[in-house]
Amino acid sequence: MPGVARLGSGIPLVARSREMARLRAALDDAARGTAGAVLLAGDAGVGKSRLVDELTAAAGDALVLTGRCLDVGETGLPYLPFTEALGQVREAGLLDVAARPALAPLIPELALPAAHEGGRSVSGAPHPVGRRSEQDVGQLRLFDAVHGLLGDLAGERPVLLVLEDLHWADASTRHLLSFLLSRLRAQRLLVVATYRSDDLHRSHPLRPLLAELVRLPAVQRLDLTPLSAIDARSFVAALSDDLPDDVVLEVAERSDGNPFFAEELIAFATSGAGHVPWTLAEVLLARVERLGPEAQRVVRIASVAGRSVRHGLLRDVAAVDDVALDTALREAVQHHVLLVDRAGGYAFRHALLREAVYGDLLPGERARLHSAYADRTAAGGGRGAAAALAHHSLESHDLPRALRASVEAAQEAQAAGAPAEALRHLERAQELWPAVPEADRPPGVSELVLLRRASWAAGTSGHPERAVAFARTGTTVLDGVDPETAAEMWRRFAQALQVLDGTEDEEFRAIEEAWRLVCDRPASPARAWVLAVWAAALRHDREYARARERAGLAVADGRAAGAEAAVADALTTLGLLDEAAGEVSPAREHLTAAVACAMEADAVSTELRARYFLGVHHYDLGEPAEAARVFDEGVARARATGLTWSSFGVELRILQVLTKYCTGAWDDAATAAEPPGLRVSSTVSARLAAAGTHVAVGRGEFEQAERMIRELRADWHRDLQIALITGGTGAELALWRGKPELAVERVADAVQWSRQGDEWFLAGIRLAALGVAGHADLAVRARRRRDRAAEEAAVRAGRELAGYARTTADLGTPRTGELGPEGRAWLARAAAEESRLTGPGDPALWRRAADGFDFGAVFEQAVCRWRLAEALLAADLRDEAVTALRQAGAVADRLGAAPLREALDLVARRARVALRDTGPRDRVDPFTPRERSVLELVARGRTNRQVGEELYISEKTVSVHLSRIMAKLGASRRAEAVANAFDRGLLDLPD
Repeated sequence: MPGVARLGSGIPLVARSREMARLRAALDDAARGTAGAVLLAGDAGVGKSRLVDELTAAAGDALVLTGRCLDVGETGLPYLPFTEALGQVREAGLLDVAARPALAPLIPELALPAAHEGGRSVSGAPHPVGRRSEQDVGQLRLFDAVHGLLGDLAGERPVLLVLEDLHWADASTRHLLSFLLSRLRAQRLLVVATYRSDDLHRSHPLRPLLAELVRLPAVQRLDLTPLSAIDARSFVAALSDDLPDDVVLEVAERSDGNPFFAEELIAFATSGAGHVPWTLAEVLLARVERLGPEAQRVVRIASVAGRSVRHGLLRDVAAVDDVALDTALREAVQHHVLLVDRAGGYAFRHALLREAVYGDLLPGERARLHSAYADRTAAGGGRGAAAALAHHSLESHDLPRALRASVEAAQEAQAAGAPAEALRHLERAQELWPAVPEADRPPGVSELVLLRRASWAAGTSGHPERAVAFARTGTTVLDGVDPETAAEMWRRFAQALQVLDGTEDEEFRAIEEAWRLVCDRPASPARAWVLAVWAAALRHDREYARARERAGLAVADGRAAGAEAAVADALTTLGLLDEAAGEVSPAREHLTAAVACAMEADAVSTELRARYFLGVHHYDLGEPAEAARVFDEGVARARATGLTWSSFGVELRILQVLTKYCTGAWDDAATAAEPPGLRVSSTVSARLAAAGTHVAVGRGEFEQAERMIRELRADWHRDLQIALITGGTGAELALWRGKPELAVERVADAVQWSRQGDEWFLAGIRLAALGVAGHADLAVRARRRRDRAAEEAAVRAGRELAGYARTTADLGTPRTGELGPEGRAWLARAAAEESRLTGPGDPALWRRAADGFDFGAVFEQAVCRWRLAEALLAADLRDEAVTALRQAGAVADRLGAAPLREALDLVARRARVALRDTGPRDRVDPFTPRERSVLELVARGRTNRQVGEELYISEKTVSVHLSRIMAKLGASRRAEAVANAFDRGLLDLPD
């Protein structure tokens, strides 16, 4: 039949040629090295799985990996679809488990030990430092490992990864999917994910993820709509040739274009059962009712297990021998109710069929069957058994067993790198807690323990407000607990508050209460950590004397109690306090000792914190090359230990980007700025993207940079660093594009934001220098136009910003108390830019600025040498100007800094200086020699006839040249063309 394609199952695929073509095109693109993803949406039964089956059948030599999500009540396994896909990789002999230990959470036989919320847990640092979202280290390590595995597999042959039923995906699966899709680049990988669009109610957790994913360039959405009336009739007719025409028409109409519904109606109609029922549930149950009594009973029992069930489990719950069970199952399979799944168990042919059978169970029958499954699950154990036991116990109203299983399931989920699922289990445990008698509660677990664990799980799954709420509640249930346990809870409360702005007073009250509880007790890990956290908070609040005292006590207590991680943390704080006091050598010694101590204690998160501040220490001293080495080692250490996206793993990476930009390793900087794309860590993505704007602007990738800076403006409220970085790069971008008015506007906006945090000292000077540059350009423009008022306004505003830079510099920095080499260099740049407000610039000031960046900031130094050359030429110091131009030109060429290179070429052309041995620079000068001659004469007020007379060309030829000039300048009139050329620096003032 025309327009009908048949699947391997024999079921026709009608009117899907367009959708099938898009899927095949996406797979072909992936095979050629353009990774992509397709989100396949449609109502239940509309044919999503059949379309995917057709694609996998046509995948050729591609490696096909499939995984299916199950209703969250059916399974306790987070990452289930990825676990299934990974199992297929292992079956194909393509996975060396020993070489990829981070994949252990997805491999059943490598179950991890239960995580806990303190010390060296999977959640990373014993406490986060600074106002950053807590992140789950184990989860991000797993994400990196899955991404790396798929990339390696795609390097051998194309990979098609199919994830079905995303509407049932757990939170960790959704986060991992977001991570992968945001990092699709040149891998030979296609991800196809299906979901039921009719299940996505307004508050469904998948909705915000879909809104985020469809904005990714590699992701497309494909909506599978119901069949039209004509196609529905074709489908029914193709599926059954012996139906009368009136029945074909009736089935097609009642199916509402849903192929699965139509198929079931056809089966009912051909069974001779009589009148065709109206509802889908009736149709589905009619198929089951055609089975024998024992097969019906087995199917009803199987529906309680979920979409699929293991053979042994079904046999135990059904309480029948293998022969009777096999007979019943064979009948169910033959009638297309059940299928044999890949794992050797049985699955319902369609989720709707299982839902219909389960919904038809009586309440008492349902509870008894859940209880039977709970008994068998408790006896069997295994990976994911605790969560399944909690589900079945809750459905059978066995609350004590549900509570115990929920606590165990939370520990398993945390160990598997799934903090969101751990939080869900802990919240359910807290709901059950008051309903369970004390004697039936799990041993060794109290309400306080649940609250503390829930606070950690909430923090690591990206819910800082809930983390604070759990910790706050925990401080109200401390009656009867020992002082150290109570102090741990108060310390956890203080740590949770660190993540949120505006909570400093409450944070200090919490840590002081923790200290009150242990101050008279002997040294212990709890006491050492309270002191270490307190010292860090005091240093952040610039109470340096008290911070030093607390840090010293933390070192002493930690060494006495064997809490080396706390010692390392306190040593880091002491190093920072030494810096603030101007004691360089002790600071370096303390920070270096902190790294060594943390490595000895295997306290990796604390080690990364020490490495971060050691790198900053070198950078502040004007040693960017040494800082880059420390940051590189820190990032490598974070990657090796799976902490790439932990709090200080991220901080190290951001500073790695900035130092590589500073030292001129721009390719490496751009690579390091690649964000993770995590929804739970959107601030991380934004901060990395902000750091990456330096290279994008410097290389002249203006459209991309403009889009990034504009989008990141919405993230300024999340993190001050985003405002400080993109405020400056946005101003630089506007300056390079010849829009000084936008540059000064962006500087004013960023300066306002920069006053909100400690980082504003250095950033404020840099922003001010760029703002002065913008006003200087405005003053130059006003002079060209002979607009005296505009020139005076620009000069006045520029001088105010230069004064602001000097005032800011006098305040010093919060860490060292004085400006470092970079701060002094930007202050010199501000003074040099100020000299341009009223003329060509002071060569001495520009030479001082260029020398100031000699500590290793190669691009900034080249920019200053460009301006120095302009000032030297104006002072008729040609030889020195040529030297400065060539030095700057060599840097611009090496970095690929296109805007700076074009600016240098323009100056060199005017000065008739050859910067390099290359051909003509038509790209820099938009005009041909004849067009330039015409433009210069028009600027002197010549008419077309006068221009022709002077150049010995016809008046008509002059008109043609002038038309081309106006097109290049975007002008509609002669005067506008001249004005635009002056504004862009393409013309000098006529004599």
